[in-house]
Amino acid sequence: MQLGIIGMPMVGKSSIFELLTENTGRSHGGNKANVAMARIPDTRIDYLSGVFKPKKTTYAQMEVVDIPGLVPGADRAAAVFLDSVRKADALLMVVRLFNDDTIPIYGDNIDPVSDIETINYELLLADLDLIEKRIERINANKKKALMADELSLLERLQSALEDEQPLSSLDLSDKDQEFLTAYQFLTLKPLLVCLNLSDDQLASHDFGGRDEVYTYCTEHNLPVVEVSASIERDIMELNEEEKDIFMEELGIDEAGIVKISRTMYDHLGLMSFFTVGEDEVKAWTIEKGTAARKAAGKIHSDIERGFIRAEVVNYDEFKELGSMTAIKEKGLFRLEGKEYIVKDGEIVHFRFNV
Repeated sequence: MQLGIIGMPMVGKSSIFELLTENTGRSHGGNKANVAMARIPDTRIDYLSGVFKPKKTTYAQMEVVDIPGLVPGADRAAAVFLDSVRKADALLMVVRLFNDDTIPIYGDNIDPVSDIETINYELLLADLDLIEKRIERINANKKKALMADELSLLERLQSALEDEQPLSSLDLSDKDQEFLTAYQFLTLKPLLVCLNLSDDQLASHDFGGRDEVYTYCTEHNLPVVEVSASIERDIMELNEEEKDIFMEELGIDEAGIVKISRTMYDHLGLMSFFTVGEDEVKAWTIEKGTAARKAAGKIHSDIERGFIRAEVVNYDEFKELGSMTAIKEKGLFRLEGKEYIVKDGEIVHFRFNV
């Protein structure tokens, strides 16, 4: 999965990118996208690693791209922006709320709703342009009659975009969505809004225009997370004990970077199952609703092909009892078949033969 970080200039995109990838100073700005891997924080992996004390602990990961800021009217920069957005599976839109005299404000003032609308409109125009060009090619094709279904769907999408409706707001059938994957429409991509606040704004949970931002995002079905990049930098430099104390003093129950990762993961319909042992404790990313045999294929195609049974343990039950021995004594160790739907957080070992 690739997560593209987008936004207007001077909103803190690069700071969020560096925090997500746990590598400050990595982003170099400019008109080039920066790419790095980010781990998905998970306290369940932390616990399992503490129990099994493996040689290696591996968290779920996603690729993160810091996409150059959108500059309306700058054709070259806009082309880089749109090309990078098209490659991403999901988008994190960073919106500036903080006021810092050392960081210039792009535009006349801080206006979060205007920033969100500007970027969404740019994505919408890019989709409309793509559709119009495709419709023009179909109409010019001598075999137009064979593409009637495609033309009908595209004309429906065109009408929605002309009414400034993103494609994600439409009721599309599974067949339509599968057909449209080849187009990589920008307004179909999952989008999460990240409000970048000052320390005081985050502590007070209040800032100018808050109601307007949340009303807009609610009306457009956009999930929102609030973070303060400056506070997240401070948290990143502390050890675990110091982090807990610092966050408690600020009234923060969860680091903003963790919120972003978890919300994005859930918004994409993803989840993790775990494999454990002395060599490695590892989180594997799958889509919700994945059957056991297909989940086995995430580890290796041979395991999927030779699938026999899945040995499954509920994470919460394991944490309560503390060992596999206790799990088996309580009769909580289960054997499941290939059609079993793997649940989030389950500890799984696959039996297979090839």
